[in-house]
Amino acid sequence: MNAAIVDLINVVVVYATDYLMPLLLCGFILAVILRLLITVTIHRQKRFVKEFTKRVHQEILSSPEPRGSFYLHIKRMLTRTYFETFELRARHKRRNDDRIMTVGDRMFLIQDGVIRLIDDFLQQVRYLDRNGGRQPDFQGISNSVFGSNPVFNRVLGIFSLSRTNDVLNILPSIFIVAGIFGTFLGIMRALPELTAMDITDAEASKLVIDSFLIKISFALSTSILGIVLSILMSFMNTLLSPTSTYVEIVDTLNSAAEILWNKSESNDVAGASDRQNEHEAEAEQVFDLAIANLYARRA
Repeated sequence: MNAAIVDLINVVVVYATDYLMPLLLCGFILAVILRLLITVTIHRQKRFVKEFTKRVHQEILSSPEPRGSFYLHIKRMLTRTYFETFELRARHKRRNDDRIMTVGDRMFLIQDGVIRLIDDFLQQVRYLDRNGGRQPDFQGISNSVFGSNPVFNRVLGIFSLSRTNDVLNILPSIFIVAGIFGTFLGIMRALPELTAMDITDAEASKLVIDSFLIKISFALSTSILGIVLSILMSFMNTLLSPTSTYVEIVDTLNSAAEILWNKSESNDVAGASDRQNEHEAEAEQVFDLAIANLYARRA
């Protein structure tokens, strides 16, 4: 049993010392790519919410007096934002800050995620009691619709965003541990060479000592690499942390919903929203069709 364990350790020592540094570098590159993908995904969500908020403020400036139904107001604003951000820009191919790139949308499934976001949000606010006198918990609703969105919770529709982010956050510690582990492995591999040293032969002893020191120096370099990668990864995790951006997105959506709530007189689901023109009517029709197509593809 002991012999088998020793043989296994020897195999680990031989292969780990040869491949640990390349594995650390490959792991760091993969981590950087995943961190950038998470950042792009969360910022595309932020861009849509920003466009929605911009239209809400335009609505308030054009008609500051309270009027109409909150549900119909927010449905009109959300479907209009979807229509102008995706469908209308795709038709006219306009190049401006309001347009989300088609290639990015397809890669990150942003359009599907926005459709689910709008549908879930409308489902949660349609039965709010306007006569209760209390402000609804739009913070909780906003957090819920983003947290339960099956598209926005995955990177490229494959990797769990939250779990991937958790793994990336602990990578700096793993890099340090792996570097120290590589140093010990290198020392273990170099020490047996000292047994071949003949103290009566100065020249041969010098060669053995030189080879031993070179291998020890190389072994220490894995710790240095691990520390450097840990520092770089820590900076990336801090600068590109999705947590603060996510909180900003939820707060922005919450603020816009509160503005429309305070501007409204009721929460009637049936009826026509105020000042609904042909463009906004088309936007709602296009969004209804997009929802039907989305659920049909996933059925």
